[in-house]
Amino acid sequence: MTKKVYYNNRTVKNWIFEIIQQINADNWRPDCIVGITRGGLVPAVMLSHWYNVPLHTVKISLRDFAEDTESNLWLPEMAFGHVNYDLMCSDDGRKNMLIVDDINDSGATFQWLVNDWQSSCLPSDSRWGDVWHNNVKFATLINNEASDFKTVDYTGLSINKVDDPIWCVLPWEEFWR
Repeated sequence: MTKKVYYNNRTVKNWIFEIIQQINADNWRPDCIVGITRGGLVPAVMLSHWYNVPLHTVKISLRDFAEDTESNLWLPEMAFGHVNYDLMCSDDGRKNMLIVDDINDSGATFQWLVNDWQSSCLPSDSRWGDVWHNNVKFATLINNEASDFKTVDYTGLSINKVDDPIWCVLPWEEFWR
């Protein structure tokens, strides 16, 4: 049986400040925050307030409530730049976007987003290679180093669930305890 590890609000706050320090050290600033529902919303709101930038959400749920997963097709255009579909080209109006989730566990959520966004907006354009980890970056409170998504840009805590198979419980998941 996998053991549960409970984290408190103070720990989450410390992870948020760690992520902020990493972003600032990277000399990068988001124009907006994109929170992944459900788990990414609390840290996304915190980062949105800190940087005083808009918060957008994307509904990706590959485990719980998977039937509710949806594409927000205007977000890829913000990442890629405005697309003129008549000419099939884009301008350079790219926004710096920080994609936020609570945990990069298997990597499936971040990879779903990358695939969805790229397939919805000039999918064969080689400029997508300049989007990921340049103007669109990924942050997570907890990064599982055994995840298939190896390129999280900012994280509060790194773990390896292969070495230590734990179930991370964040304060908003079982707040009634």
